[in-house]
Amino acid sequence: MIIKLTEIMKTSRFMNSEGLLSTDDYVLKEVFINPKHVVCLREDKVYKKLLMEDRLMENLDKEQRFTRVYLDRGQAGIEMTVIGSPSSIQEKIGSVTKQLLRG
Repeated sequence: MIIKLTEIMKTSRFMNSEGLLSTDDYVLKEVFINPKHVVCLREDKVYKKLLMEDRLMENLDKEQRFTRVYLDRGQAGIEMTVIGSPSSIQEKIGSVTKQLLRG
């Protein structure tokens, strides 16, 4: 089963009309992952620091937490930062992977 998370990521830097390098912009995107491929969850304190410094988008709550999700992809892995605490992300993953045992 697949779960939906909200990924936060930095967009590419670009030159504005005055030829100056723009400030970092961040976007939110829906991402769908297979919980069976999650290897590790860690709190991402870098994004928390950016949020407290008002360097992320304005509509995020200052109490928001971020989790770095590591996914297995064979020899190489994928990592992404999603919105939510590690425990809340683990609950989402756990709710999908739980199975009813028939005895």
